[in-house]
Amino acid sequence: MNLLQKYLTANAIFSATTGTTLLIFKKKIEGLFAVESSSFFTILGILLLFFSLTILAEIIKKRSKFVLWIIIQDLLWVVGSVVLLIFNPFEISSLGNILVASVAVIVLILGIGQYVGLLKMNDGKLIGVE
Repeated sequence: MNLLQKYLTANAIFSATTGTTLLIFKKKIEGLFAVESSSFFTILGILLLFFSLTILAEIIKKRSKFVLWIIIQDLLWVVGSVVLLIFNPFEISSLGNILVASVAVIVLILGIGQYVGLLKMNDGKLIGVE
């Protein structure tokens, strides 16, 4: 398994675990974040499970453009988390903010690892000749 596949696998596992946790422990997580009950965590959990499936496909296929799209989505997650932390529009708890920041750091590490793996796979080019 090459570097890209290792980071994609870690991302798929992390996304699936997080998505499943959000679905199973929705009420507990709403309490940790001190937010009112809504469908947000359910929708996010489902989207993370779907995201993990798309990552699994690219572990096998290793299509540069699709891997790049995964990396971009990870970057958007991190940027969105930073905006959420700065402005706190939903007035989530301090613990909720710590959880958001922790997940963002993990996603950033995974994104950087995937980026480096993609470059190695494509001999230093972001998009390989397919």
